[in-house]
Amino acid sequence: MEFWKEKTLAQMNTSEWESLCDGCGKCCLNKIIDDDTEELYYTNVACKLLDSHESHCSHYSTRFDYVPSCTQVTMENVAELTWLPDSCAYRRLYLGQSLPSWHPLITGSKTEMHQHGMSTQDKVICETKVKYMEDYIVLWPLRDLN
Repeated sequence: MEFWKEKTLAQMNTSEWESLCDGCGKCCLNKIIDDDTEELYYTNVACKLLDSHESHCSHYSTRFDYVPSCTQVTMENVAELTWLPDSCAYRRLYLGQSLPSWHPLITGSKTEMHQHGMSTQDKVICETKVKYMEDYIVLWPLRDLN
């Protein structure tokens, strides 16, 4: 069953909600906001918990123990998380769009997502190895494909 077509985000149970996450890792990238313009910039600097090859959190269930500032995407805050990339399933469904053709719920695996370059796989550097985050601004996380 394609529950994401049948239910609203608010109607989804915890398991369905969690399965919407494609595991791209883009939300785990550090972002910079320009103080003057409030413009958001993505970097290829990832949270220390992001597995850079698998594109998922290495301690997902206990991530708040390691990174208290980690943001949990919920029905209550999804509208406010304007920094989520356009390719994010939560964002797309909230905006009335469909899941992209490469999404793991459609394809059955993360393979197509990685092949289309829609994940952080092998594109990031750990935040513990970076001194000046502004040296790592990138555009690829903004890319979106249907």
